[in-house]
Amino acid sequence: MDELKEYKVRKIEYSKILICVDSDDFESSKNAFNYACSLAKHYGAELGIVSVLETGDLNIFQSLDPDVLAQRREEIKELLEVYGKKAKDYGVENVHLMVTEGGPGAVIADKVIPKFGPDLVIVGVEKKNRNRNTIGSQASKIVNGSDVSVSVIR
Repeated sequence: MDELKEYKVRKIEYSKILICVDSDDFESSKNAFNYACSLAKHYGAELGIVSVLETGDLNIFQSLDPDVLAQRREEIKELLEVYGKKAKDYGVENVHLMVTEGGPGAVIADKVIPKFGPDLVIVGVEKKNRNRNTIGSQASKIVNGSDVSVSVIR
C-alpha cells in the first residue's frame, strides 16, 4: 500500500508502433489499423505495418511452387502499399512496410518485434471470436510471446 501511495502517474508516449494486418481479413484489421494510425499521428511515432504470408494456408503443391509463392508475396506487398499510403494520407509521416512468412503469431513475436523494436504492438481479432472468451490464436501468440505491450482491438 505504501508503494501505491508514493507512486506518481507518468505520461506514456510511443515512438514506434507496429500494426499487424491480416491480408485475408480486412474486417479484423480495419479498427486496429485506424487505432494504430491515430496513435502514430498523435505521438509522431514511426509506424510499422506487417503482414504474414501464412505458409500453413497453402497446400503442399502451392508451397512448393515458386510462382505461387511469388504471386502471394506480391499480393501482400501490394496490400501493404495500400495500407502505407492510407497511413501517410492520414498524416503518419514515417511508415515501414514488412512482409514475412510462416505462422503469424510466432513470426511476429519471435522475429518482427525484436527486429523492428516497437514500444507498442497492435493486433485486430476476427469477428467470429466475439462470441467466445478468447482473443484468437494468433493474437494470443503475439500477446504471450511479446516483451512489449500489445493492444488487441475489436
